[in-house]
Amino acid sequence: MYNNKDEYIIEVKNVKKIYRMGKERISAIDDVSFTIKRGEFCCLYGVSGSGKSTLLNLMAGIEKLTSGQITIKGKNIHKMGEKGLAKFRQDNLGFVFQSYNLMNAMTALENVELPLVFKRIGAKKRKKMAKDMLVKVGLGPRLKHKPKEMSGGQQQRVGIARAFVSNPEIVFADEPTGNLDSKTSKEVMDLIREMAKTNHQTIVMVTHDRRLAEYADKIIHIFDGKVENIEIKEHNPVETETNTLGQEVSMTESGVVGILDQPVTA
Repeated sequence: MYNNKDEYIIEVKNVKKIYRMGKERISAIDDVSFTIKRGEFCCLYGVSGSGKSTLLNLMAGIEKLTSGQITIKGKNIHKMGEKGLAKFRQDNLGFVFQSYNLMNAMTALENVELPLVFKRIGAKKRKKMAKDMLVKVGLGPRLKHKPKEMSGGQQQRVGIARAFVSNPEIVFADEPTGNLDSKTSKEVMDLIREMAKTNHQTIVMVTHDRRLAEYADKIIHIFDGKVENIEIKEHNPVETETNTLGQEVSMTESGVVGILDQPVTA
């Protein structure tokens, strides 16, 4: 367990984002507050236009707040200057995008190397790090292929390798499977979850797909720019016991989560 003071890696407090369109004020994010624990897989879930991508961009410091506060690793990111924020992103954050955002003129290896170039890691070391990461995501034979020579699923694996290569503490993923078929989506989500779990990284993912939201430990339901509710999912092994009605009840550490229709047999 983490100490209370560093248990929460991200804290969002009373955040508002208002866009001005002429004389009209549009409230994209309306007084949103929540916390994300270190190592947690958190999903911002909602329909198109609910404000979830805007919220992710605010958390990443890509867009500016109207009011409120976002703290990452104890630092108020919206009080940082541009240079400080860029350095903070390089040191702590990884990004996976729906549209892959790969450099078409570069090979898979060169695309994955790119964040390491900005971190001024030597050429020999960064090539090895990038190659090792591409092998981990199943693209060992594709190191010299350019994005247009790869399928959508392969391009997204390059994107994942790029996001994880510098071992960031937090990875932001905006609709990471939006352009993929259902089978490839599952493969990509399994890969993201496994890599994050192995390295105890925090994931913040935006999706409108409930099936993808199920991968998360915490689902924050966003509607019309507000937090509608926060769903904590239990991934503990399910135990059973019998209640006073003689029904089998599934239990986790947090208590009863449902009555099972059928008796559980060993």
